[in-house]
Amino acid sequence: MSAETLPLRRSSNITHYWRPFAAFGIILLFWLTASRFGWVDPRFLPSPGSVANRAATELTTGTLKLDVAESLRRNLTGFAIGASAGLFLGLVLGFSRTAERIVGPTLLAFRQIALFAWVPLISVWFGGADAGKIAFIAVAAFQPVVINTWRGVRDLPAAYRELSAVLLFSRLDFARLVALPGALPAIFTGLHSGLIYAWLATLGSELFLNVTPGIGGRLNEASQLFEMDLLFLGIIVLAGIGLFYNSSALWLETWILRRRTR
Repeated sequence: MSAETLPLRRSSNITHYWRPFAAFGIILLFWLTASRFGWVDPRFLPSPGSVANRAATELTTGTLKLDVAESLRRNLTGFAIGASAGLFLGLVLGFSRTAERIVGPTLLAFRQIALFAWVPLISVWFGGADAGKIAFIAVAAFQPVVINTWRGVRDLPAAYRELSAVLLFSRLDFARLVALPGALPAIFTGLHSGLIYAWLATLGSELFLNVTPGIGGRLNEASQLFEMDLLFLGIIVLAGIGLFYNSSALWLETWILRRRTR
């Protein structure tokens, strides 16, 4: 690469990195302009300064920190339970045709049920406190993980199985050396989707079940008290955590798959 093209290449990389933030910048600019010139009623759209002041107050009192910590605790606990169960059952279905014939149709029917349709049943079985919220989050994480793991193992190319038979691989060797590495992209897709679904379910559980410390609880409080600065702050925090989850999952998936191909 010549010295002349190096600055252009570096500039292109910087532009590519910052491009996803352009939409956020445009929205923020419009928000600032609308607040500055009074295009909207500040009772319904508070200024960015008001939201920033509310964030400073919440951080000073420690309330926001507690709410975020409680939401993340429920989210990660529910995701760990649901994803672990989904991985286990998905692998069983992928490796066992008998299990697939017995359990597969029920699982596919289970998938057709809307996520929030489980709320009444879960609230009766587990209550509306932490146990019910975590159970709901686990159900949300379970569905994409089990389906993608199952299909990832089941849809391995026939050549992989034939080569394993020629090499006289045991079932354990086939699973460890062939099936799991071959199914990793599908498994990671399921885990990534499960992480996103679990975060959405975290908010849903805090909104629709008993109000307890958490971001969803603060959104309920802000809505009832018509505190729009708190409502916007909660939405921004939710978006920030969701983006962090998504970016982290993409980076981890890319890193692991890249190491696998070396």
